[in-house]
Amino acid sequence: MYKSLIRPILFNYDPEKVHHFTFRMIRMLSKIPFVSKVFRHLYMVENKTLEREVFGLKFKNPVGLAAGFDKDAKLFNELSDFGFGFIEIGTLTPKPQEGNPKKRLFRLRSDAAIINRMGFNNGGVEDAVKRLKKNRGVLIGGNIGKNKVTPNESAVEDYKICFDALFEYVDYFVVNVSSPNTPNLRALQDKEPLTELLLALQHKNQQQPTPKPILLKIAPDLTDEQLLDIIDIIRETKIAGVIATNTTISRKGLKSNLTLANERGGLSGKPLTNRSTEVIRFLSEKSNKAFPIIGVGGIHSVDDALEKLDAGASLIQLYTGFIYEGPKLITQINKKLISKAQ
Repeated sequence: MYKSLIRPILFNYDPEKVHHFTFRMIRMLSKIPFVSKVFRHLYMVENKTLEREVFGLKFKNPVGLAAGFDKDAKLFNELSDFGFGFIEIGTLTPKPQEGNPKKRLFRLRSDAAIINRMGFNNGGVEDAVKRLKKNRGVLIGGNIGKNKVTPNESAVEDYKICFDALFEYVDYFVVNVSSPNTPNLRALQDKEPLTELLLALQHKNQQQPTPKPILLKIAPDLTDEQLLDIIDIIRETKIAGVIATNTTISRKGLKSNLTLANERGGLSGKPLTNRSTEVIRFLSEKSNKAFPIIGVGGIHSVDDALEKLDAGASLIQLYTGFIYEGPKLITQINKKLISKAQ
């Protein structure tokens, strides 16, 4: 129904406006008695074989929603009714910011892809905390970043502010230094500044009675040498794991017209499928499976999901595949995992 009826209608309109409209509709429908139960009946799959224990947390299934979809933690309770095992909110910054000028979100239908240059648009971390206090048992990841106006040499303080504000309300943290849409942010992926940032957060983390897992989200555009650096950094900082990968700045092999394909921003969706899997496999093999990996990037089918898991991912996340394929994809992946376990 989604792909044959709902998606064709939604895809006739501006992507960002559709996103906000869809949020309003899901929120409104979920307030109607029994609608949430209907969603859970249609999409949620529960089975012991789906449960995963990763970096000390228990996930009811390995299929999560990637950061960027529910930036401001406005709909995580309702979105969990579609069968996700966990929801990652953000990227959040200390202060509210508008993000980049519109238009900043583009569908590449011929490629089953999206280009975005949103620029960490969000209402600020304190605003999100107000809603996170109303969590109804959803496992939450908190994706954190720096404000656009904050220079890289002061970036650590922005990440610390977000860490402190979210600590009581999220189950794990994700350090985002890999978005291509905040000027100079990716420079923080270099070995020295990244090590400094992660050690600073780990220092704060270890001061807590019960530390939380900290993960690093990396770009798919890193070279093999840079990926080896990432392995060294994880070993040195002792963070919990990696999310591979964020969006790409590559435009290789796109079918869409050049004007659309050359829009600035990060590309997600099917064109990222193979590269993100390559990064997962490289990190898993070269590190000798020393840390968990959450695989994300171009998961549009059950086979795409299985490839990520086979390459070394412990968990996976959807974003663009959720938009193109609908919530049925979550159900299909989980049912396939159950059948493989039998």
